[in-house]
Amino acid sequence: MKGLQFEVDFPASGASLGGLTMLIRACIAKIHRATVTEADLDYVGSITVDQTLLDLSGIAPYQFVHVTNVSNGVFWQTYVIPGKVGQICLNGPPARHFHRGDKVVIMAEGFFEPGMLKGFKPAIVIVKNDANTDVELLPYSGGSRCQGRG
Repeated sequence: MKGLQFEVDFPASGASLGGLTMLIRACIAKIHRATVTEADLDYVGSITVDQTLLDLSGIAPYQFVHVTNVSNGVFWQTYVIPGKVGQICLNGPPARHFHRGDKVVIMAEGFFEPGMLKGFKPAIVIVKNDANTDVELLPYSGGSRCQGRG
């Protein structure tokens, strides 16, 4: 039995199918290896993130983000609320999966027409200490550091 097959030719300026424009999800910002400072099960939800980290990454308050726990592999989606210096707090249900000291990656996404992605570079904030106060803003270089690994 053969699977479904189809072919679509998307123009470089954007994809259109019968007048509908296709959008591609892309990472627009990442806060890499921040340390969870607290987890509050009794709060109604969200992730509280140091306002400076939000400013550097371009992530806006109340924007939805994906949070990956490097320590245990849990992946969660929630919205951001601004916090105090160094603060990374998982609120509500994710507090069961994210604990003080866990390393996390916080990623924001955007939706783009295919042609808009050419030359786009997401903001990447590397957190260098457990207090979440020593950071480096990296220019995106493209590619993966894992290239060539089996």
